[in-house]
Amino acid sequence: MNNSGKAFVSKLSDAEAEAAETQTWLDFALKCGYIDLDMYKGMNSDYDHIIGKLVNMARFPEDWRV
Repeated sequence: MNNSGKAFVSKLSDAEAEAAETQTWLDFALKCGYIDLDMYKGMNSDYDHIIGKLVNMARFPEDWRV
């Protein structure tokens, strides 16, 4: 993998960490009553999907070259 591929994977890793942090904040928001359970479930599920996509992109970065 060349340097631009490594940089791409690094950015994907950063994005994955940010998405996981958002899930932590969703846990906090639910426990503090800022959001209801339905909103939590929907948003947490969306972030699970996003994280899964980011992981797959990082595993096969050559599929995402322009």
